[in-house]
Amino acid sequence: MALFGLFRRRPHERAGFTLYTAAVEAARDPALFGEDAVPDTLEGRFDLVALHAALLVRRLHRDPDPRGPALAQAVFDAMFADMDLNLREMGVGDMSIGKRVRRMWEAFHGRALAYESALAASDLPALEAALSRNVWPDGAPEGAAGRLAAHAAALDGALAAQPFEGFVQGRVEWGVPA
Repeated sequence: MALFGLFRRRPHERAGFTLYTAAVEAARDPALFGEDAVPDTLEGRFDLVALHAALLVRRLHRDPDPRGPALAQAVFDAMFADMDLNLREMGVGDMSIGKRVRRMWEAFHGRALAYESALAASDLPALEAALSRNVWPDGAPEGAAGRLAAHAAALDGALAAQPFEGFVQGRVEWGVPA
């Protein structure tokens, strides 16, 4: 009997994957990258995916619906399954995958906590400082961190305005222009 449980999907697995995929698409908006914006590097792309995923997880956790945490976990699980797959496709060896994914998890977790804290306090300067520290460790181009913080705050507001049932069905609108 227990063997059949191995082939059963988790309740929000499909929606979590679809929501995460939408977050990645939003994070790849070319308007977010450039000389005076986020660097178009592996690290810069990770930071934008982490930001969008963190905003989505924040929204799902804040909803009073009891399915919110499970759906947030499904988004998180999809993200790190994707990170694992991407590392393998880049040729990272099996022996080091676990360590690399763990470092990515720790980086994501730290960023998500910093962004959550700033957003919960409606503290745009703290959000700007967190983004500057994470996205541009050697210093952000003039105004770039402020623009990204304003964009993230707008996305946070747009996500908060969306009905939870849409998320359960795998629908999310990232309709705030960069």
